[in-house]
This record gives sequence, C-alpha cells and structure tokens, in this order.
Amino acid sequence: MQTQPNQPRELGAFLRSRRERITPDQVGLPRTGRRRTPGLRREELALLAGISATWYTYLEQGRNIRTSDQVLDALASALQLDRYERGHLFHLAGHAAAAETEELEPLAAEVAAVPLLLQPNPAYIIGGNYDVLSHNQAADELFPRLTAAADRPPNFARWVFLDLVARDVLVDWEPEARGLLGRLRTLSGRHLGDPRYARLVDELHEGSPEVRAWWPQYDVQPRHGGRKRLRRPGHGVIDFNYTAFHLAEQPEQTLVIYSDDRESAA
Repeated sequence: MQTQPNQPRELGAFLRSRRERITPDQVGLPRTGRRRTPGLRREELALLAGISATWYTYLEQGRNIRTSDQVLDALASALQLDRYERGHLFHLAGHAAAAETEELEPLAAEVAAVPLLLQPNPAYIIGGNYDVLSHNQAADELFPRLTAAADRPPNFARWVFLDLVARDVLVDWEPEARGLLGRLRTLSGRHLGDPRYARLVDELHEGSPEVRAWWPQYDVQPRHGGRKRLRRPGHGVIDFNYTAFHLAEQPEQTLVIYSDDRESAA
C-alpha cells in the first residue's frame, strides 16, 4: 500500500494524541518533575516501545520514514491501543492491504433497491464518507431534512452536525455525534487523497464548533449496530435498534436498518 502525501502528518498527529492520553501511572512510570504537556513524554514512550527517542520524534513530527510491523506493534502496545485504533495506526503507516483502500464503486441498482424492499423499517445505504446513496420513505420520516438538499448528495454527517433538527431528533446528540465523528475519522484516514473526504471534513470544521473541538482528540471507531433514542413528532421518544451490514463488494458501503424497540419486543 502506497502512502498518500498527508499520511505521515496524520500518523504523527494520531501518535501524539494517543501519547498525550496515557499517564505515567498507567504504564508504571514514576512521576518526575513538572510536565508541560499531558500524558507521556516522547522519551518515555520510546523507552516503553523499545525504539530510539530520536526516531520516534521524527515519526511524530510527520517525517516520511518507514516503519516495520514490529515497531508498529510495539507502539500500539505501549499506547494501549484497542484493535480499531491499532488498525488505524497500521493504515496510516501504509501497512494495510491495498484492497481495503480501493475507490468506492457506484452503488449497483439491485443494491440500491434494498431499502425500498425493507419498508416500513427505516433503511438507508451510506458510503464511506456518509453520503446517503439510497434510502426509503421511512428513513425520510425518521430523519427529517436528511435528503432535502437538491444540489448535492445527502450526507448523514453533514445532517448531524450542521442541521439543527438533528439535535432535536437525536435525543443523545453528543455521544451520537462523537461516535459518528470517530467513524468518519477512521475512514478519512484511509482516503487522505480523496477530495470527497477533504471537502466534507473542511465543511464540518467550518460549520460546527464541536467538530473543531473534537477532531484534534483523534477518536477512531468502526461502524457498528446498536441502539438510538429518537424523537418522532406525535410519538415522543422511541428506542430504536439499528443494524449495520457492510456490502460484500464494497465494504465501506453500509446498509443500516432501524427497528422500533417496542415492535422488536412484541
């Protein structure tokens, strides 16, 4: 896998964000002297990972240097990364399989029809950058104005952060928004040369103070199913289960299906 021009800088930012969240106490190091920045010092992390402090500093500074799997494993262990963060680290270092970062293909017609078949369950298909590629009427009703834009593809991330109605519909808006941003961060890190991701991230930064505050924290997260509390006009707050299915041919395209928790329990 070839690295994109911005990847070394992104790798450095990711490493720095994770180093700053680890305290000496967590890794069994004594606290010595006053610390100007939170978390571990670069020298301490390099010691824990068994690598040169100078070499690690170059890596965090975004210099274009090659890393081995063994070094990445050591850094992931020292930084106490979970498996999703570890995978993101390997992607940024250019060690992921090439097939995982192929360009998204247009949505096949037979796949686009799937949400229509799932009516009355709200359902939609999103691309890696959260463009809504296909949806049914129930999804329109559950997420007002999500597909209202006529001049560009609807985008779930744009709706969550830039449309005020989303803050009313999503009862737990902040944790939902933080999770979505973490998933977008994961995927945008795999497509640093793709202008679709760059345009979306720039737009979110421009329009959302939360994105500007949370993006530097560098949370990463996979897409997954779960539960959401959604407010529906005339129905109050309803618990929904949602399930995410990755398409076999295009794994970054995801079919998301919602079901009313009350109906699921019936």
